[in-house]
Amino acid sequence: MTYDLTNRTAVVTGAASGIGAEIALLLARSGARVALLSRRADRLEDLADKINAAGGQALAVAADVTQDLTDAVAAVHDAFGRVDVVVNNAGVMLANPITNGRADEWARMIDTNIGGVLNVTSAFTEDLIEAAKTGPADLVNISSVGAHLTFPNFAVYTATKAAVTHLSANLRTELGPKDVRITNVEPGFTESELAGHIDNPEVQRDLDTWFDGVGRLTSAEVADVVAYATSRPQHVNLRQIMVLPTRQA
Repeated sequence: MTYDLTNRTAVVTGAASGIGAEIALLLARSGARVALLSRRADRLEDLADKINAAGGQALAVAADVTQDLTDAVAAVHDAFGRVDVVVNNAGVMLANPITNGRADEWARMIDTNIGGVLNVTSAFTEDLIEAAKTGPADLVNISSVGAHLTFPNFAVYTATKAAVTHLSANLRTELGPKDVRITNVEPGFTESELAGHIDNPEVQRDLDTWFDGVGRLTSAEVADVVAYATSRPQHVNLRQIMVLPTRQA
């Protein structure tokens, strides 16, 4: 399924794989120009080539969302002009018992899942405000059902996602009156590379057991939610969307 995003310009972070890649593909098939942001330049180039070969418009921009984005923003503007869709998808999920004291994991999740969202949002806020004066403008934050639920060994990850959800709600108070739509998407169990970052075999086995019990969404199914939300009429804001496998719901 595709939607009408003709003449829209989107930035998708974490676009090298999983949910981010599928969001970029669907937005491009729906008519948007798409800037792909991730640290993995080779994967971005492959995805951009795939989109462009299919008749879409894509730009690969190698960037770390936790670092200065001045050059990345300039590259996007030079290629596509002003941005009117920003999808904060880049994230990392690391899991260990809190008693393991993995400060390295905590810092990485906080820097990427919270700091990265703030960094990208700040970089493109003025674009969104200007775009909203003449048409729809969307900021989409990919959070997690973990923002509301508890999972053993995932305390810090879920805390970062709770921060994203609360940030989204507060950003609406600032940007909503300027006609910028804020959509917070909270997927449940989803096929992606996130689980592959876990280095604790016992925690990984527990996660696999949960997946086997309730199943998983595909990344494309989460992407469909994002494309649908951003294609609504300008005055319609789907502010909070939780999308789960039926057995997890």
